[in-house]
Amino acid sequence: MSGLRIEELPDRFVVTLDRPEKRNAIDADLIGELHAVCAELEARPRLLLLTGGTDGIFAGGADIAQLRERGRLDALAAINQAAFARIRALPMPTVAAVDGPALGGGAELAYACDLRVCTARAVFGQPEVRLGILAGAGATYRLPALVGEARAKELLFTGRRVDADEALRIGLVNRVVAEPAELLPTAHGLLDEMAKGSALALRLTKLAVDAPAAAHPQLDLLSQAVLFEDEEKHRRMTEFLERRRSR
Repeated sequence: MSGLRIEELPDRFVVTLDRPEKRNAIDADLIGELHAVCAELEARPRLLLLTGGTDGIFAGGADIAQLRERGRLDALAAINQAAFARIRALPMPTVAAVDGPALGGGAELAYACDLRVCTARAVFGQPEVRLGILAGAGATYRLPALVGEARAKELLFTGRRVDADEALRIGLVNRVVAEPAELLPTAHGLLDEMAKGSALALRLTKLAVDAPAAAHPQLDLLSQAVLFEDEEKHRRMTEFLERRRSR
């Protein structure tokens, strides 16, 4: 049985985690399906909206029954980490829409996206140390980048959960909506704003922002050189100037 529902739109993929009987726990089959989504978006770059729907659960973490049986070779295989890294490296921006708990691997899946929108009942947390492991699918480096080292260490060391208000305050999410019914329209609205821009400019901007510090400013200069020769840049600037003249 598929663990994902996929809606393909002209400019974006909408991917919904769909294992309600397991609280959208992330198992090996689901990871395989996420790799397939990434392969499609690498071949034909589009925006991505990743959600658990609006039924009060994003992802309750990794499948503990599977996780309990994994050994050191499974850890070294980077099962979840590799899929989340691939999501993070997708050519076009990604948005996670979170309703309810995003815990353990579920939280790390949300961190792998570029932006996060959540409902007022969303909760984030890394309980791994309480299960005798560490957050091994990206939280140890993505969480400090999002909320700062000291706060990330507190959350990783204690397993404390973060509610939506705190998540917004510390920069873990970009927007909070009051009602679940507002979640997907708000996430789509954010993607709609992105889609108004040049796809190539958006793609190169993401590449520049995600690049290591040592790549700057050379990467920025090279990206700008490509964009300066792009026909869409000329068209967009011409339209801007014509609108200004008409006013």
